[in-house]
Amino acid sequence: MSNETATLVKLSAAEQAAAVKKGDVTSRELVEAHLKVIEAAEPSIKAFLKVSGDVALEQADAFDAKSAEDKAALPELAGVPIAIKDMIVTKGIETTAASKILEGWVPPYDATVIEKLKAAGMPILGKTNLDEFAQGSSTEHSAYQTTHNPWDTERVPGGSGGGSASAVAAFEAPIALGTDTGGSIRQPGALTGTVGVKPTYGGVSRFGAIAMASSLDQIGPVSRTVLDSALLQEIIGGHDKRDSTSIPEGPRPMVAAAREGAKRDLKGMKVGLIKELGGDGFQPGVEARFNEAVDKLKEMGAEVVEVSVPHIGYSLGAYYIIMPSEVSSNLARYDGMRYGLRVMPPTGVAQTAANMMAYTREAGFGDEVKRRIILGTYALSAGYYDAWYGSAQKVRTLIIEDFKKAFEQVDVLVAPTSPSTAFKFGEKMDDPLAMYMNDIATIPANLAGVPAMSIPAGLSDDGLPVGFQFIAPQQRDEVMYKPAAALEAALEDSWNGPIWNDLKTPWLDGLGK
Repeated sequence: MSNETATLVKLSAAEQAAAVKKGDVTSRELVEAHLKVIEAAEPSIKAFLKVSGDVALEQADAFDAKSAEDKAALPELAGVPIAIKDMIVTKGIETTAASKILEGWVPPYDATVIEKLKAAGMPILGKTNLDEFAQGSSTEHSAYQTTHNPWDTERVPGGSGGGSASAVAAFEAPIALGTDTGGSIRQPGALTGTVGVKPTYGGVSRFGAIAMASSLDQIGPVSRTVLDSALLQEIIGGHDKRDSTSIPEGPRPMVAAAREGAKRDLKGMKVGLIKELGGDGFQPGVEARFNEAVDKLKEMGAEVVEVSVPHIGYSLGAYYIIMPSEVSSNLARYDGMRYGLRVMPPTGVAQTAANMMAYTREAGFGDEVKRRIILGTYALSAGYYDAWYGSAQKVRTLIIEDFKKAFEQVDVLVAPTSPSTAFKFGEKMDDPLAMYMNDIATIPANLAGVPAMSIPAGLSDDGLPVGFQFIAPQQRDEVMYKPAAALEAALEDSWNGPIWNDLKTPWLDGLGK
């Protein structure tokens, strides 16, 4: 191999792509390097549920065999391997949504985003761990294993997409896909020091994303740099007639915006500080790094003003009625009849379809999934539908209007991503409400359908990463890429390099050529 493994995997996805283009490294060598890291890191990180090494090598070989002319027609990230959250359907690779109820299910088709990645010549390294059916904020609710945070393996990586975030943070993958329903890309991004993006709702096809809450779910990029996320989002974005919620318009010029932002000139940009997201409930170290980052935006010429989003305080309550209601509806299909797990009633119990469904769901679903199904079924039940679900949807409309008014005053909104840094395993497992509070700053963007992004803002006083969140107007995803790339460059200057310089990576030690 022309580069040492550790050196190669520490390159950004864009840098790896450039090395492939120059002929310094092949796609196969990139895949082999990341598979070596996965083998070394997985005993302590546990980011992957399934490693598809043979598939990735086959895809890499197919890319390497293409002519220079064919390669030139592919997107910039061609040849770079990628990890996929196990909530996204992959043909021929087991897809479980980290649930026992789908154990062993090998899909006969690909999600639209996977088709696009394959067409772009990006090998698939494997499927990453998550909270079961993407329900959780810590990746402690997976039916199979608990993913560890590479910054401190005794702490959670966030959730639900802790697997994708940890894989990228630990250099097991240069880039990954996640899904974000209430912060499941951005909150793990904050806790692992990665860049996590929730695109505009409908900007990326959800066809082949296992449904959790259909009006909130969105597939998006996980990366180590803002540019890498922009490059990936342009590949996976665009209209899909198989997704009825897909926006007809194609992807926005996000790569150009990220490259423009790297020049660090934000003159003429108005940035809105969401006054309701900060202060009480936010860890002092999180608040301090956030304020320092805001000062950097000002130094680059941005005008920063305080903006009120008055109904944002109701977003957590509205979300935890709307989301479980949609969960209850979407998970009704897992009945033991058609695919996945089937558990027959024991001898002595009537062998009826109803009993089979009850035993299957009892064995197949974990506690958090059951909790949300029960909440949602109650909220949708006769006599409560208008009082609960109907009221929550009205609150959602108020929040959408709040964001529209805010964007009449400013170009982009900013807030901390998560109120705290990564917490220890088990710390919030017995208190679901405390766990749900982790999403207080990320949920509003899902309710409003607006794009949002978390980037690393440095390390808190406890030595753990802090996330800084940008929120842009609907269908204007590029608007957040410019200030995000500018802030990333300015912060790296003040840290004398990327945040990764502070990450201890014992699993990379000793990995040679």
